[in-house]
Amino acid sequence: MRRMSEETGNSRIRREVVQLILDRRLRAGAPLPTETELMEDLGVSRNSVREALKALQALDIVEIRHGYGTYVGRASLTPLVDGLTFRTLSRPDDDTDALAEILQVREVLEEGLIRRVTATLSEAELDRLESVVARMERAGRAGRSFAELDREFHELLYASLGNAFVPQLLGAFWTVFRRVAGARDWTDDPAPAVTARRHRDILTALRARDVEGAQRAMADHFRGIEARAAEESRGVG
Repeated sequence: MRRMSEETGNSRIRREVVQLILDRRLRAGAPLPTETELMEDLGVSRNSVREALKALQALDIVEIRHGYGTYVGRASLTPLVDGLTFRTLSRPDDDTDALAEILQVREVLEEGLIRRVTATLSEAELDRLESVVARMERAGRAGRSFAELDREFHELLYASLGNAFVPQLLGAFWTVFRRVAGARDWTDDPAPAVTARRHRDILTALRARDVEGAQRAMADHFRGIEARAAEESRGVG
């Protein structure tokens, strides 16, 4: 009972620190009150304040700079990335379900997003995508992988939405996939030209303002990633 009471108390203090940040409209990088001030404001012990701040640091809500003080964190998606990576790697090596689940969520997200941008992308934005795909194709002809170009394509694709959370979320899924691939020693796609062609198909549909075609091309792209991940987990290819 005491342990449960301590956990409940720590959770309450964390919530109160977060509420203090919100109430005072403190932005990322702004200094938090000192430990002594937090003790007085919240009516708790120094140890309780420190435990709460450590927990919030793990969530990137606060940043503890030893010797300087505590500041409002950037609330990045790093905890999400770390959690998803652990969740995936904790499954058996031949279990692709966890990674497939992450890919499926991203696929659903991107199929919805691409519907929003297909009719609104400007010619300049399409030209920037064209430049990335052309570089993919050159790399594909040379048999070189191009993971960073792939990421750049997807970030450029949704830039016109003006939604800062979109690239962060897509980047989180991308990072998880690359981390898992590295940990499981999966090789790069042996046929980069195929990946380049799938991106060309997406761009062709976008230029035609073909919403359904763009969604199908995006789905084909993700099915290819899923198939490759399944082959690698079985030692195929």
